[in-house]
Amino acid sequence: MTLSHDPLWPRAGGWPAPDADSGGWDAVLLGVPAWRTSLSPTGAHATPAAVREALRRFSPTLLGPPPIDLAESLRIADAGDIASPDGPEGEASVRAAVAELTADAALVVALGGDNSVTCPVAQGAGATGLITLDAHFDLRDGVSNGSPVRRLVQDGLDPRRIVQLGIADFANSVAYAQRAADLGITVVSLDEVRRRGAADVVAEALEIAGAGGGAIHLDIDVDVCDRSVAPGCPASVPGGLAAWELRAIVRAAASDARVRSADIVEVDATADAPDGRTVRLAALCVLELLAGKAIGS
Repeated sequence: MTLSHDPLWPRAGGWPAPDADSGGWDAVLLGVPAWRTSLSPTGAHATPAAVREALRRFSPTLLGPPPIDLAESLRIADAGDIASPDGPEGEASVRAAVAELTADAALVVALGGDNSVTCPVAQGAGATGLITLDAHFDLRDGVSNGSPVRRLVQDGLDPRRIVQLGIADFANSVAYAQRAADLGITVVSLDEVRRRGAADVVAEALEIAGAGGGAIHLDIDVDVCDRSVAPGCPASVPGGLAAWELRAIVRAAASDARVRSADIVEVDATADAPDGRTVRLAALCVLELLAGKAIGS
């Protein structure tokens, strides 16, 4: 990718590797290119690299006023990728890496990969609450990109501290809707999210997921968006969230200091539109997480 150069127009991304001796990072990126347990064919393992490339198309500037350069106001690092994040050994590597980064960073951002990464990332960050932005419940049995929420509950996460935003009609089953209800998970449907708006639903989600203290993990499954803006998500459907709605929710959630980890998942960079719109939206979610961190600090 050849981009113009202007010393007065800095570009996002290109952040250094974290220095263990310095610590005190505001945010650290970590690529988690999982894909082997996906329920549908995917090239999601190509996405972390694609998101990093797409970041270079954007400026790290919030207009304010006053305008803020996120790269100057925040200490941001990029820890590279987990080499083989799939399977029990791979997930153990993810947990260990996230735990180490969380000790030195206010926010760890995992670049997926499919939705299976949510389980080890949340566990590595020691999350006691979970907020998902997703069209699907992810409560399936087994180990796949359709099961991370069930696996987290099975491993001890209190389902009463889970909030699922954007769950869509015609994208789930009665059985899994009933499973969510039986577990006591708070579900805010796609229509309700749109009707209430970002500020209202995020405030409720943070109150529930953060009840009793502890860290919150934010799962950003981009297939919650309308297929016109997320064609690179295998399970996105027409009528999902607009890109601006997703961005507003992500920024609002990240402004709360209890959100210590996040993942951006279910984008298949190899199946994106020619203009790369899905990958670019994922990159903007990275920047919205950083914006929320800057605003909330």
